[in-house]
Amino acid sequence: MTSEHLQQTALKPVPSVEHVTQPLSIGDLNDLCDATEEAINAGGGFGWIHLPNRNLLERFWQGVLTMPARKLFVARLDNTICGAAQVIIPSKSNEAQSYNVQLSGLFISPWARGQGLSRRLLDFIEKTMTKKGFAIINVDLRETQDAAIQLYESAGYTMIGRHPNYAVVNGDFVAGRYYYKKLQELENIDLINIEDDE
Repeated sequence: MTSEHLQQTALKPVPSVEHVTQPLSIGDLNDLCDATEEAINAGGGFGWIHLPNRNLLERFWQGVLTMPARKLFVARLDNTICGAAQVIIPSKSNEAQSYNVQLSGLFISPWARGQGLSRRLLDFIEKTMTKKGFAIINVDLRETQDAAIQLYESAGYTMIGRHPNYAVVNGDFVAGRYYYKKLQELENIDLINIEDDE
């Protein structure tokens, strides 16, 4: 191997994804907030249109980790958090929908795009939820999010509806789309033993 080839190999970015089950370190929390701010500024899939106060953003992510019904997944590039997604688990009182989950707010910061992290994160979430016994994953998003629409449709998500007044962005109504994906055959699920806790 030439020294140039070794240098190129050494500089290749290292992508990874994980399910966060412990409190974030200060560094990870800062990275997650930085990535969130960059994604919001780039029109990412959040309810926020304008950047919130940094303290509010930190409390938001810390709160996600304390809520049993929310599962946080993050993407890293060279060990720096550059994206995230949440999965919302149905409450125990929602027995009728105990087999499905809601995917929310999947994003990758602009600086880390082009590394396949969105697909890697989505695949990891699907495998994790399947292993926990869930059978359906639902997602909704604004129709203006072309990259996200392409991601979900290429991953086998089926659009089941549109909402003409899904969100308001800069004073204008924006339509939304609703998708679902079957993670496993419904007759194979064990409704009693679905894992909703760590």
